[in-house]
Amino acid sequence: MALLGDPFRRFFINPPIFRTGSTTALMDWFETPQAHFIKINVPGYSKEDVKVQVEEGNVLVVKAEAGKETSKEKEKETVWHVAERGGGLNGFSREIELPEDVKVDQIKAQVDNGVLTVVLPKDLSPKPSKVRNIHVSSKL
Repeated sequence: MALLGDPFRRFFINPPIFRTGSTTALMDWFETPQAHFIKINVPGYSKEDVKVQVEEGNVLVVKAEAGKETSKEKEKETVWHVAERGGGLNGFSREIELPEDVKVDQIKAQVDNGVLTVVLPKDLSPKPSKVRNIHVSSKL
C-alpha cells in the first residue's frame, strides 16, 4: 500500500480536522471516475457564512463563521445554558489535502439544505510516469 501517495495519508500523518470552538463539521468523501465529492454538514450556516478555499496549491480549506443572527442574540444579553447543535454558534474549520488528480481551477461548491457539497473534477489526461531509471556504473 502506497501510504504517501494516498489522499488519506493526512489522517495518519497530520489529521485533517481543525476545530474552532467546540464543533467540527461531519464529512463524507467519495469519488467517481470523473470527480471527487465532499459533503459537509453545515446546518444553520448560510452560503455567505461558509468559505471554501484552496491554500498551498493542494489543501482545501472549509471555514464557517458564527452567523449574524447569533451575534444579535448575544447583544441582547441572551444566556445560553447549552449550545451543542452548532448551527453557526461557534464556527468551524476543516482542512483536506487534495489528491494530485484534482483540477483545482474547476472546483465548485454549493450549500443546500444544510449540506455543503464540493465537487472536485479529476484531471483525466494521462500523466507521465514518475519512475526515472538511473544508470548504474562501476565508478562515480
